[in-house]
Amino acid sequence: MIGVSAEERAEIEAFIFREARLADESDYAAWEALLTEDMHYWVPFGPANYEPGTRMSYINDNRTRLATRIRQLMTGHRHAQTPPSPMRRLITNLELLERTDCEYGVAGNFVLYELSAQATRTLRLWAGRTTWRLRRTPEGLRLCRKVVELVNASEPQPTLAFIL
Repeated sequence: MIGVSAEERAEIEAFIFREARLADESDYAAWEALLTEDMHYWVPFGPANYEPGTRMSYINDNRTRLATRIRQLMTGHRHAQTPPSPMRRLITNLELLERTDCEYGVAGNFVLYELSAQATRTLRLWAGRTTWRLRRTPEGLRLCRKVVELVNASEPQPTLAFIL
């Protein structure tokens, strides 16, 4: 990543890989602890070339809505994720898009393998590009924005009841 020290690069990568692992393992309490109070989580319908509130999106959650989604997942009664789908994702091609005094804009490609354990036991493949906005806080890096652009975002999607 151009514009950051080797230590900053390692810290950013470690954060992104930890965030992915916590989501994969459905450790939503630990995942939520990585978020800022002004977190925005967006999965657009098609390319992310529009303002989130102006067109349809698969997910367009502010921090409050995201907290509600997480609480529902943690109850064990969210039928679309009971039992939770086993998942593993691969993250590649990380690059620093921008940097300010306290924030980093980072993007990378991903492939997510999800076993739909609730009904069909189908192995689903999700692929796309994620953009993370990370903020340096006294507690370390925190996630303040996550945008997930699916390769097939303009096509019908099965449930997105988990954290991409």
